[in-house]
Amino acid sequence: MNPPSSLVEQESMEVDMAIHPETLMAGDSSDWTVIPKVDESNTRLNNCPPMERFINILDQLDSKVEKLRKEALVLQEKKDFLALSVDLLKNNEYLTGLNENEREELNCYVQRISGRLATVELTVCTVRDQAQEDSLHRVNSLIDVLISSSDPVSSRLRCQQFLNACSSEYSGGQSVHLDPISEHIDKKFESALLGCTLDDQKTIKKRLQALLAYLTQQTVVQ
Repeated sequence: MNPPSSLVEQESMEVDMAIHPETLMAGDSSDWTVIPKVDESNTRLNNCPPMERFINILDQLDSKVEKLRKEALVLQEKKDFLALSVDLLKNNEYLTGLNENEREELNCYVQRISGRLATVELTVCTVRDQAQEDSLHRVNSLIDVLISSSDPVSSRLRCQQFLNACSSEYSGGQSVHLDPISEHIDKKFESALLGCTLDDQKTIKKRLQALLAYLTQQTVVQ
């Protein structure tokens, strides 16, 4: 004989969701609190109907997921900046002044760093349609040309024009005005950028800001 539906409902509401935090995260879990139990003893929820209790808990879970996503995005940006630094170093013009043995030694060191960086896998999926995927690929290809260029002066000028396309305010005053041309917007880059998602546009802008700062430093040193 099956138990009454009311009894089943009561038992289902007593499911213990108080999982120990240490089973969820290794290391410091001070920012992570235990999700409350869905039962009659919870004083905060005892006046709420069952559906509202579940919604309350799901709201808490949703906010934690959003926080985790933002933290992962920050880590992803840090990884991207490290990868950018490695790429710029590999294409640094001063490497040509080293002898073959020195270049080989540095190249082995760079490869080792790149290999370690590749072991860090962070995936925060951004929903894109095919057109947005193509636009992002075009943007990345244009930026890669800047990174591999042997002329930091022209690269800085073009990087500034790329950055101008990211903001009508020219990146909050970070523009470096070499001449009036530097205030222009690269239309080819702008067209590709506008086809990207908003999240991708924000990431691209930060990447260009870091690249411009590096190229500016390079031209000043020269």
